[in-house]
Amino acid sequence: MGWLTTTDHKVIGNLYMVTAFGFFLLAGVLAMLMRAELARPGLQIVSAEQYNQLFTIHGTIMMLLFATPMFGGFANAIMPLQIGAPDVAFPRLNALTYWLFLFGGIIVVSGFVVPGGAAHFGWFAYAPLNSAVFSPGAGGDLWTMGLVLSGISTTLASVNFITTIVCLRAPGMTMFRMPIFTWNVLFTSILALLAFPVLAATLLALEADRKFGAHVFDSANGGALLWQHLFWFFGHPEVYIVALPFFGVVSEIIPVFSRKPMFGYFGMVMATISITMLSAVVWAHHMFATGAVLLPFFSAMSFIIAVPTGVKFFNWIGTMWHGSISFETPMLWAIGFLVTFLLGGLSGVLIASPPLDFHLTDSYFIVAHLHYVLFGTVVFAMFGGFYFWWPKLTGRMLDERIGRIHFWTLFVGFQLTFLVQHWLGEAGMPRRYADYLAADGFTLLNTISSFGSFLLGLSTLPFLYNVWHTSRYAPKVEVDDPWGFGRSLEWATSCPPPRHNFRALPRVRSDSPAFDLHHPLMPEKQKPGLGRGGAHSASGAEEESGE
Repeated sequence: MGWLTTTDHKVIGNLYMVTAFGFFLLAGVLAMLMRAELARPGLQIVSAEQYNQLFTIHGTIMMLLFATPMFGGFANAIMPLQIGAPDVAFPRLNALTYWLFLFGGIIVVSGFVVPGGAAHFGWFAYAPLNSAVFSPGAGGDLWTMGLVLSGISTTLASVNFITTIVCLRAPGMTMFRMPIFTWNVLFTSILALLAFPVLAATLLALEADRKFGAHVFDSANGGALLWQHLFWFFGHPEVYIVALPFFGVVSEIIPVFSRKPMFGYFGMVMATISITMLSAVVWAHHMFATGAVLLPFFSAMSFIIAVPTGVKFFNWIGTMWHGSISFETPMLWAIGFLVTFLLGGLSGVLIASPPLDFHLTDSYFIVAHLHYVLFGTVVFAMFGGFYFWWPKLTGRMLDERIGRIHFWTLFVGFQLTFLVQHWLGEAGMPRRYADYLAADGFTLLNTISSFGSFLLGLSTLPFLYNVWHTSRYAPKVEVDDPWGFGRSLEWATSCPPPRHNFRALPRVRSDSPAFDLHHPLMPEKQKPGLGRGGAHSASGAEEESGE
C-alpha cells in the first residue's frame, strides 16, 4: 500500500498511466455503445438523452481524463531519468497532482449515478446548452467542478515539470543535450500554464451562472460567443498539449530502431517551440461558421502551424532513411503513428480553408479528422511508449508476438472505424445525432464503422493479456538497455531504476550518453549525434559519487 503515500516520481507516473488507461477503457465502452446505436437506423439501444450523455463524457474523458494525464504519466516516469535527476523538483506536490486528477475524474463520471444522469451538453459545453435552464441536474455541476480539479492538477504538474527540467539536470546535461521527449515535456508544460488557468476560470464562471445566476454567459449579452472564445483559447492549445509529448515519445523510439541519431535535432526543437507559440493564436479556427471571427488571419495561422508539424514529420522520415531499421513492436507503433497522423494532418489542412470548413463543420468529417489526429497521435504513441519503456519501468519485456497481434488488430480496427467517417461527413451526416433514416443513405458506411469500432475495442484484450502474461512469466531484464541501441540517459541505469534513479550522480559528456556508455569502442566518426553540438568522450555518461 506504499503507493498511497509515495512521492517517488516513477510510482506516481505509473499511477497516472494506470488511472488514465482505466479512463481510456471506460471511454472505449461509451464509444462502442454509441457505435452500436448508429450501426443501423432506428435501433434505439439507448435513448437520445442517454446518447447525449455518452458523447459528452466520452469526449471529456478522452481529452481531459486520458490524453492529458497520460502525458503526466510519461513525463513523471521518464523525464527525470532522461535528465539525470533523482526525482522531480517538488515530490509532494507531484503526489497531490495525481490525487487531484483522480478525484476530479471520479467526480466527472459520477454524473451517471445521480438523478438526471451525467452532463449531456457535449464536451465543448457550448452556451446556452450548458446553462441550468437547458441542462438541469447535478450531472452538469459535477462535470464542471470535476474538470476544475483536473485542470488545477495539470497546472501544478506543469510548474513541477518546468522547474525540474530547468533546475535538476545532471552535470553536463546542457539544454541542447536534452532528449527530444524532455524538450517536448518542457514546452507542453509551458503551453498548459497558458491554457488550463483559462479553462478553470471559464468553468468557475459557468458554475456561477448555473448556481448563483451570475449571467456571465447569457446569450442575450453575447455569452454564447464569449464561451466559444474562452473555451477554444484553451481548446486548441489543448490539442498540442496532448500531441507534443507523444511526438516526443515517437522521437525517442524511431532513432533506437533505425540505429541512427535523430535527423535534424535542432530543427525538431525549433519546430516544438514554433508549435507552442502558434497554437495560442489559432483558437478561432473552430469558430469559422459563427461569422464573428477574422477569417483570413485565423485561416492563415491554421495553415502556418502545419509547417513546423511537417518539419517534424520530415525529420522522422529522415531518421529512418538509410537506417538499419528493425521492426520490433515499439517501431510498429511508431510507424502506425506516422501513417494515421499524416492522414489526420492532411484533412486538417483542408478544414483550415473557410469555404471547406463551412461545408464540413459539425459533420462526421470533423469526427474522423479529430480521431485521426488525436487517437492516431496519443494512442499509437502511447502503446509504442508502453512497449518501449516497459522493461525500464517494470524490469520485464512485453511479449513481441502478442504485441504484433495487438498492433495489427488495433490498426485495422481504427482504419475501418474512422476512414469511412470522412465520406459520411462529406455526404452530410451531422455528428452527435443519435439516429438517422434509412433513406439518408448512411447505413452501409455506419455499419462498417460500427464493425470497426468493435474490432478496435477488442484489440485492447491482447494488450491486457500481454501485461498479465509478462508480469507472471517473463524473465527479468538483467541489462540497462535491453534494446541495445538506447541513446538517452534512462538507458544508463538499471531496469527498473533504484529509488533515486542512479547509483551515483551521472555526469553527461555527450548528447547520446547511454549509447556512448554501452558502445565505447565505436569509432568517433560513427557515433551518433555528431553535428548537433559537442564532442563525444569515450563514455558519454559517467557516474561519480563525489557530488
